[in-house]
Amino acid sequence: MTRLRLHSLVLLLLAAFPAAAAEEPAGYRESEYRAEVPATLSGATVVSTEAAHALWKTGQVAFIDVLPRPPKPTNLPEGTVWNEKPRLSIPSALWLPNVGYGQLADAMHAYFRAGLEKATGGDKDRPVLFFCLDGCWMSWNAGKRALEYGYTRVFWYPQGTDGWTAAGYPTERIEPEPGGR
Repeated sequence: MTRLRLHSLVLLLLAAFPAAAAEEPAGYRESEYRAEVPATLSGATVVSTEAAHALWKTGQVAFIDVLPRPPKPTNLPEGTVWNEKPRLSIPSALWLPNVGYGQLADAMHAYFRAGLEKATGGDKDRPVLFFCLDGCWMSWNAGKRALEYGYTRVFWYPQGTDGWTAAGYPTERIEPEPGGR
């Protein structure tokens, strides 16, 4: 699919989003990550569930799941087995947990950059789509950060896996990209 056709497809499938009370902050959201999100992300294209699905079907857009990964509790009794909750996500998505926080340590910046390079083959012009859950600022922050890293074709899917599963689209269990803790 040519770049023009992909762009045209996105424009045709963009759904009208209800006006959100949240405004785009100048920086990153640093607290209350599950809250009303803005309707926009400057420099990125905001997509509906239908548009995200259409992009996914092309196989030409890197899907990045940024749902945080809960830490193993430090106060577990010795010998306790820790079983993480499985992450059901959009098939073939790359899970880069914890890269959507408002502030990242240098090691997390490096992890995020390495994950984006893997997902895009090092091509900063390759389309990349960020998602998490519905009303999650993590994906907004990650999309904003990718733009600052120089990625030029950024999509933000604010409904995330909640919208995806509600539409009946397929999911699969994914594992986090190593090195993100």
